[in-house]
Amino acid sequence: MSIGKLFLTSVLTGIVTQEELIWIAINQLNFSRCEHVMALKLADLVDSGQIQLG
Repeated sequence: MSIGKLFLTSVLTGIVTQEELIWIAINQLNFSRCEHVMALKLADLVDSGQIQLG
């Protein structure tokens, strides 16, 4: 899995699963700067309600 694919899938479906969020939390220390920005953007979308937890 990659954060880019996860981000795009979540934006398309409007859903991110708990397993995907756990994966992000476990792997965040290995993210590049760009991947870190995508993870933060995904978190912002969840916080704003544009992406639901599934």
